[in-house]
Amino acid sequence: MKTVYDIQQFLKSFGTIIYTGDRLADLELMETELQDLQHSQLMEQRDFEMALLILRQEIQTLKDKQNPTKR
Repeated sequence: MKTVYDIQQFLKSFGTIIYTGDRLADLELMETELQDLQHSQLMEQRDFEMALLILRQEIQTLKDKQNPTKR
């Protein structure tokens, strides 16, 4: 997995489609879903770690854009 889109497609393969209209909330829900899949041993550890890294980077980017003065 290299992008948020890849993560969305991965989750879709398990029947999970996340769209709330709030990008930050979507990313946080995707993280929770990935944790559930990892806990159930339905994904490789390496894929899980890469997906978490991608999501957390995107979350931080969004938070930085929302609060540009807090650095």
